[in-house]
Amino acid sequence: MKFLDQAKIYVKSGDGGPGACSFRREKFIEFGGPDGGDGGRGGSVVVECVDGLNTLIDFRYQQHFKAKRGGHGMGRNRTGAASPDLVVRVPRGTQLLDENNEQVVADMTAVGQRIVLVRGGDGGFGNTHYKSATNQAPRRFDPGWPGEERWLWLRLKLIADAGLVGLPNAGKSTFLSRVSRARPKIADYPFTTLTPQLGVVQAGEEEFVLADLPGLIEGAHEGAGLGDRFLGHVERCGVLLHLIDGTEEDVRAAYRTIRRELKGYGQGLSEKPEIIGLNKIDALPAEEAEAKRRALRKISRRPVLLLSGASGQGVEAMLFALLEAIHAHRAGVPGANLAPGAPAPEPEWQP
Repeated sequence: MKFLDQAKIYVKSGDGGPGACSFRREKFIEFGGPDGGDGGRGGSVVVECVDGLNTLIDFRYQQHFKAKRGGHGMGRNRTGAASPDLVVRVPRGTQLLDENNEQVVADMTAVGQRIVLVRGGDGGFGNTHYKSATNQAPRRFDPGWPGEERWLWLRLKLIADAGLVGLPNAGKSTFLSRVSRARPKIADYPFTTLTPQLGVVQAGEEEFVLADLPGLIEGAHEGAGLGDRFLGHVERCGVLLHLIDGTEEDVRAAYRTIRRELKGYGQGLSEKPEIIGLNKIDALPAEEAEAKRRALRKISRRPVLLLSGASGQGVEAMLFALLEAIHAHRAGVPGANLAPGAPAPEPEWQP
């Protein structure tokens, strides 16, 4: 299934059904009087958050959603049938924005959440509605009220407990494939991950959701590389796992680049809890890996965990550190962006 995280749709509710103009005409009934029924209500368009979806690909093939109009009123005081609501199903984490793609109309974050996008029109009155002592044979009847219509943008922001960030080829996809059943594309060239990937990770007896996001490069928040299109998914992640390629000559520059892009994007990404991992240590001598770990710790003032997604070295310790940080974030514990037992001084540099 292809991944699509943005789509534009048109929704229109059903018009109300028209009322009827009718009179009762039966043998031996001299004064039948009016008996025209009212029209039925038009269907509304409702958006519902459902489980089991993680992409907006369905909206590539259908962009127009129109509810049915209400039924016509009929004689013998029969009211027209009300049309059923049209339900548009979206994955959890979908935002609905106005036609200008600026103002958020609704944020679907819980399974089962339902919001009426456009309300169906009311049915028109039949001539029975207008009968009175002074108007015993009214011939007035009303058409139904028109429905509403609007254009909306859908933007999906995947909801995950933790998100993987880093430069291209930092080993994020390899790590995700090691700790979950997800099978992202893995290759020895940059930007192999072109869309976010989700995986369910088990640490001990607990599980959490980990998102692998496409790699960032310098200037991504200004449109370089894949740009900041997928950084919106980071907004939904509780904890960030920042992986750094241990084979990089300057790991401190790699760390600064990602932190600078997160701050440049805004939306509180740079303040999210973060765990730093120096990856690919299986390709480094132990002395070099330790030296790079100390350099990263000095610049970030946070603990740095050593691991290798390819060989599995240090992966289990990383998972339990992630799990503890996720628990701390859910509980609202200050300093949840640090690994267990770490101090919380300010970093030496400003991105």
